Amino acid sequence: MSEHNVLSFSGGKDSTAMLLLAYERMPDNLQVVMADTGNEHQITYDYVEYVSDWMVAKGLPPIRTVKADFARQIDGKREYVLTKWADKGVPQEAIDRAAAALVATGNPFLDLCVWKGRFPSSKVAFCSQELKQFPIINQVQKPLLDAGDDVISWQGVRRDESLRRSLLPMNELKQTFENGSELWNYRPIIEWTAADCFDMHKKHGIDPNPLYKMGMGRVGCMPCINCRKDELLEISKRFPEVIERIRNWEQAVKSASKRQGATFFAAPSDDSEWSATQTIDVFVEWSKTKRGGRLYDMFRMQNDGPVCSSIYGLCE
Repeated sequence: MSEHNVLSFSGGKDSTAMLLLAYERMPDNLQVVMADTGNEHQITYDYVEYVSDWMVAKGLPPIRTVKADFARQIDGKREYVLTKWADKGVPQEAIDRAAAALVATGNPFLDLCVWKGRFPSSKVAFCSQELKQFPIINQVQKPLLDAGDDVISWQGVRRDESLRRSLLPMNELKQTFENGSELWNYRPIIEWTAADCFDMHKKHGIDPNPLYKMGMGRVGCMPCINCRKDELLEISKRFPEVIERIRNWEQAVKSASKRQGATFFAAPSDDSEWSATQTIDVFVEWSKTKRGGRLYDMFRMQNDGPVCSSIYGLCE
């Protein structure tokens, strides 16, 4: 029986610091895996390649990329729409529209939302499991466990990120299987701060992801469904193509939805008018306002272009 160390990598400060810690410790059978959500910025993809090249230069295997695939689920929903929706009183026009929209694109995030007929939210955050956890489990960990080997899943989470994470243990036996193999969760930087993570970058001469100097508080999906107001403003100013992409995705998911409504940022209630009115453009306009969301803030709206902006003090 062998032991395999599988490190989940996102291109963010925490997972990069954890990777560098793993390099210092050199555990057996180390695999570094990135789950591509399809909602990452190109800067992050370039950063993953940069870190992967550094690993190869240090004698480590390159970063492996996995992706979720929802083609089967989308085909199943399309069949359901064509055969069942009419019995539920759905107009034929809506059925035809949804059936035409239910075609897999190969982009995991978009296909997941088209299949679900909605975007994830803080209350129903199915994105993390479907786009990150399950692909790594099914494509990387499960074959090792089925072979009778143990897997240690390295997770770059920290206690100071949230109340839920503050309660997580550093080591946790997640599951024991019939063949005797074990799956462990290991959180080696659970006690670290964000500053500790950036210090680890400096120690090894690794630049942090450039997005941290562009107003991003976290790196991963762009935008994240939990995106901060300031972060959304920076995205709209620096990367208008990202807003255009979300705008197009909203239309695609709406077309596949029975209610003909889906917005990237979730409604604060069950307001039926929300899906038709609160598009990504509404939130971009809100990001330009002062606290309270009623008056525009001309200072916030100023286009600063390439000026460095970091909530972690990385611009000095």
